[in-house]
Amino acid sequence: MSNLYSIAVYCGSRVGASPAYADAARDLGRGMVARGVDLVFGGGSDGIMGELADTVLRGGGKVTGVIPHFLDELEVGHKSVTELIRVDNMHIRKATMFDRADAFVILPGGLGTLEEFFEVVAWKQLNLHQKPIVVLNVAGCWSRLTDLTNDIMMAGFAHENIAGLYRMVETVDDIFRAISETLTPDHRPAVERL
Repeated sequence: MSNLYSIAVYCGSRVGASPAYADAARDLGRGMVARGVDLVFGGGSDGIMGELADTVLRGGGKVTGVIPHFLDELEVGHKSVTELIRVDNMHIRKATMFDRADAFVILPGGLGTLEEFFEVVAWKQLNLHQKPIVVLNVAGCWSRLTDLTNDIMMAGFAHENIAGLYRMVETVDDIFRAISETLTPDHRPAVERL
């Protein structure tokens, strides 16, 4: 993989407690537009998810939303995106986002965001993909995530290379730097990361 064409961004359908969260989503959106990178996201119009999509759209970028029918029917689907893909369930949503992305970025969010993060990290651990995964630690929102993954390793349930499966960064510029540094596939045998 030598070029970055699209990023799947996992993030909250709420704005969260700090204005820094929405600010980071807008900064990421502007950074993607400036680099000509398309957005793949969960298709929602609310929260920092909506802020991100709106920013990319305002900048003239391409936005693909992937949303299950049941969420779209609750009127949370973003109606202005370039392409809105309606799917039958959450599993198909995640698979579709995965297939359409060259990299993954995790912004602040809730349980769904955590679940999406751990799924793509687990798939990378199993050597099912080599796509970059970058977590933006906005205002310290993900600081304990590193502690949690370290605890899993110390308890003997993960290899010490677990920390190398994703990058934790502090700024939007760091996201793109981390992605460019990890776009080359890692050819270590899967057993080294199990």
